[in-house]
Amino acid sequence: MVSLGMVRVMAGDDREARAALMTKLLIVLLLAVSVLSLGTGAAGLSLLDLGDAVIQRQLSQRDQVILWNIRLPRLAMGMLIGAALAVSGALMQGLFRNPLADPGIVGVGAGAGLGAVMAIVLGGLLPAGIAVHFGGQLVPVAAFVGGWVTTLLLYRVATRGGQTSVATMLLAGIALGALGGAVIGVLVYLADDRQLRDLTFWGMGSLAGAGWGKIASAAPFILPVLLLSPLMARGLNALALGEAQAAHLGIEIERLKRLTILAVAAATGASVAVSGGIGFIGIVVPHLLRISTGPNHRYLLINAALLGASLLLAADMIARTIVAPAELPIGIVTALLGAPVFLWILIRRQGLMGL
Repeated sequence: MVSLGMVRVMAGDDREARAALMTKLLIVLLLAVSVLSLGTGAAGLSLLDLGDAVIQRQLSQRDQVILWNIRLPRLAMGMLIGAALAVSGALMQGLFRNPLADPGIVGVGAGAGLGAVMAIVLGGLLPAGIAVHFGGQLVPVAAFVGGWVTTLLLYRVATRGGQTSVATMLLAGIALGALGGAVIGVLVYLADDRQLRDLTFWGMGSLAGAGWGKIASAAPFILPVLLLSPLMARGLNALALGEAQAAHLGIEIERLKRLTILAVAAATGASVAVSGGIGFIGIVVPHLLRISTGPNHRYLLINAALLGASLLLAADMIARTIVAPAELPIGIVTALLGAPVFLWILIRRQGLMGL
């Protein structure tokens, strides 16, 4: 006779097997999407051309420039940002124990947006030496600083006596986001026509400005988060049982909160700084993985990085081709794809709760 405990163990083993299989499938998917991305663009260098070049071991100088200076940086940045946003979403949902949590909930998005808008609108007022020193990196640097300052302020507000209140953090994040949005509104009102175009394009997100320099500025903040986030899996799994139970299991709750907040701030802030606002990746990807393979963060965080990178590359291919030779902001594509999926998830959850 099979006991209830044995059924639970078997169900857990089945979920782990499915999660491990999902990891292998997502690696294959990412490789396939990456190859397609390298062969997609308005420059005329197709996948067949790349295949012929690999076989014949020769590529024209023009095609080398397209491949090494445009498409490969764009591919690398898309993978980096997609993975960062998805992992940040999984971390936030694990920390708040709420599947509707999003990286923007810690105020990083609002702070980074405010920093970027200030650089675009008020950058002309800076001394010439500072503007020349930063060059074209002024907006990304300002966005990153804005995200970090907002996160540190949020953490300071939510922490009392060495204890960080997740509920206070949530409410403070909403308040800071509203305040940042109000200041952005004032700056938009003061902007001229050229600045308004820059603000609109940056706010909708894009990988069009991808380059090795931008990757070098974002990677030191994103890669450590991607590599070290699986080490937080045990703590986040325990936290799902409640803070008291997690503490009894030997988890240092406050340390876990600090690491999670700083990781999300670093990854999301760097992503927003180099690509602008790209929505829905951080909230939809963890949802889809929880539905298919369960909530175990040991697999969820790794699979989120793979699926997030694949989805952002796919969205970027659509953005490059749907209105070619022009380019659609990638934030529009992720919203068009992500919003219906998110609504389906909500409807499905309501149906399950009504059973």
